[in-house]
Amino acid sequence: MTDSRPYVGRFAPTPSGPLHFGSLVAAVGSWLDARVQAGQWHLRIDDLDGPRVVPGSIDSILKTLERFGLEWDGDVLYQSVRFQAYMEAVNALVKMQRTFPCACTRKQLAGHEIYPGTCKMAPNVDPRSLRFSVETGTVSWIDGGLGAMAMDLTTEVGDFVLRNAHGIYSYHLANVIDDMHLGITHVVRGADLAPFTAAHLHLQATLGGDVVRYHHLPLVLDERGRKLSKQTHAPSVDDQPTSETLQAVFAHLGMPQVELAPVSMMLVEAQRHWRHRGAH
Repeated sequence: MTDSRPYVGRFAPTPSGPLHFGSLVAAVGSWLDARVQAGQWHLRIDDLDGPRVVPGSIDSILKTLERFGLEWDGDVLYQSVRFQAYMEAVNALVKMQRTFPCACTRKQLAGHEIYPGTCKMAPNVDPRSLRFSVETGTVSWIDGGLGAMAMDLTTEVGDFVLRNAHGIYSYHLANVIDDMHLGITHVVRGADLAPFTAAHLHLQATLGGDVVRYHHLPLVLDERGRKLSKQTHAPSVDDQPTSETLQAVFAHLGMPQVELAPVSMMLVEAQRHWRHRGAH
């Protein structure tokens, strides 16, 4: 598959704490992919859910990216100021009859990985949330990291939330709307987000957005085999030496060893390796 559009990528951290090694891997992978293809690399801060935002974490993330030489293009996009755009998208989906109100609580849905369609078949409910009504069929894509992928919308994706009981717009909706707003053509991110791709592609298509190409990177696991995250108390990279940490990031991304040097020189060398391995 070829894409004639100019490359536009992005990195979208959630400011629930400082960047850890796993999030730095995602940042470096997406930055390299954009720079190798002479593309733009945008920074989006996913501060949609106010209670999850840790004070000081946004400033920490920006400084960490700068310290590791990962310069972004244009202004930082903050989801917390994008509510009007999300509301307009929801209104458009309502007019398209692609939504339905849902009264289900988390307790009622416990044990269901995929929404069972309870309120979709009982329209006269006292709504708590608003869900997107998926179509029947399969979404297929070629993933830059995982290869050929396919997910059944009914049995593997399900009708997902657009706005929850607290009035907070969902990650799925905000992510798609913001990617469309920035003109994102390529998304490079951790493999833990791969299961969301079918939902994002389906929603993008429904809203008339251009197809985004995805590349999912191998996850960083801790000594117990868990994904590095804030929940598993992954240590911040803020206090770690930049060159040695970058060297470890490149190794995790499967590159030949990049010799220790100033950050700018290491990033140049890493671009050469990324180009030779075949950017997507």
